[in-house]
Amino acid sequence: MPDHPTPPPRDSQSKIVATIGPACEGEEKLAELIVAGVDVFRLNMAHADHRQQDVRLAAIRAAAARTGHTVGVLVDLAGPKMRLGELPGGQLLCRTGARVRFVRQVGKSNAQIPELTTTYEPLIDELHPDDRVMLADGTVSLVVEKVSKDAAECRVVQSGLIRSRQGVNLPGVKLSVPALNDIDRENAVWAAQNGIDFVGLSFVRRPEDVCELKELLERSAADPAWGGPHVIAKIEKPEALDALTAVVAAADGVMVARGDLGVEIDIAQVAVAQKRIIAECRRQRKPVIVATQMLESMQHSQIPTRAEVADVSNAILDGADACMLSGETAVGEYPRETVETMNRIALAAETLLGPHEEKTEPTCADEDCRGDYREGGWRPVNSLTRAVVSGAGTLAERLEAKLIIVASASGATALSLAKNRFRVPTVGVSGTAATLRRMCLYWGVTPLPGAPLDDSPALVRFVTAWGKQHGLLHGGDRIVLIAGTGTTVSKHNMIAVHEVE
Repeated sequence: MPDHPTPPPRDSQSKIVATIGPACEGEEKLAELIVAGVDVFRLNMAHADHRQQDVRLAAIRAAAARTGHTVGVLVDLAGPKMRLGELPGGQLLCRTGARVRFVRQVGKSNAQIPELTTTYEPLIDELHPDDRVMLADGTVSLVVEKVSKDAAECRVVQSGLIRSRQGVNLPGVKLSVPALNDIDRENAVWAAQNGIDFVGLSFVRRPEDVCELKELLERSAADPAWGGPHVIAKIEKPEALDALTAVVAAADGVMVARGDLGVEIDIAQVAVAQKRIIAECRRQRKPVIVATQMLESMQHSQIPTRAEVADVSNAILDGADACMLSGETAVGEYPRETVETMNRIALAAETLLGPHEEKTEPTCADEDCRGDYREGGWRPVNSLTRAVVSGAGTLAERLEAKLIIVASASGATALSLAKNRFRVPTVGVSGTAATLRRMCLYWGVTPLPGAPLDDSPALVRFVTAWGKQHGLLHGGDRIVLIAGTGTTVSKHNMIAVHEVE
């Protein structure tokens, strides 16, 4: 047995990302969520300043230490989110056929129709007749009828109530605003200097947006050898879908951000887009998170709707590495119960996952993957490691092994195993804490800290003791180890099979 406490293995292979908010702040509540199944916590930079996020980050790390689990942290940049200004009385009922006017400053015109302002100063300059404007997450729809120097007059085509500071979307309108604003840059630097594992980039439109953030994170990293947080490209703009292959190649991972995506494109196309994004991430072997309204009803109910259960299940069956909870854990009434439910749904869905299918990993010569952004973007796993991973996983399945152990310096080999979707659980070990935390996003991989890395027999004994402690391993069970011949190697060139005594 190891001489220090070790966490039990996760129940499901799929990972759970949970957003922190008033409903789950504090070490004790976060520890409950970790035990319930959370693998990565999301800090939404749109709703808290650095002082508040410092407190939350400290609570996450304290809760992880208390439970013994390794957990990752995702900082979600707000991006150039366009919002309404203040409305008289705080709200406005928009009736079908009525007119509203976007102005640079309220009160500057003599219009007898309601005037709206936004946080995006160039809005009027970039609107044209027949453009669509969506308010309040798409519940209210306008069409632009005429544009003057200082105003854009719109007609309501879908009625509803709008409130101050709600979101504004312009489907199909090409905006000049960059993906990173000054506040995002400050938040990205904070993330890099505080050892954050993943940074989500909102409103990505092209691979260069991802590369710009990567360069900033690398320059700002507390430890240059670490390289900074991994970048998660949030797909929520039509331009990102148009350049999907290149965006996925440039990013370290992807989020299907269905909230804004469902406003920016025809809502009937959201499920199709989700499947397309997941398929591209599987092809390029990138982790992919599906987000927004996954268990929305559980903000106020202890039981999800049947449609929500089917939604989560289908995302997992399509190949998502993780599912994300937003308001369900941030402001919902039942954050722990929601995480437990997500875990149960994942367990049920995983019973339907088919046998491993060999996937061809794209190479640098692939026509779809060319471009300068590749210099700072995706790198395929080298052919030796790829072959060993494929062989080890196949061997583990044929031997009906209970565990695969992978020693990985950067986490790339563990990710390769995850994207192969072998039906044997994987234990990932590394000498780098940041690598272990990144494994929290990799499907089927359980990061195990404290394992000896310079002695393969000792490593197997360590994992065996951990497995026996938690009832995962018994006498006669088999373990497959993937490692390199030497204490520090860049390629994995060894497969060993161990039978538990």
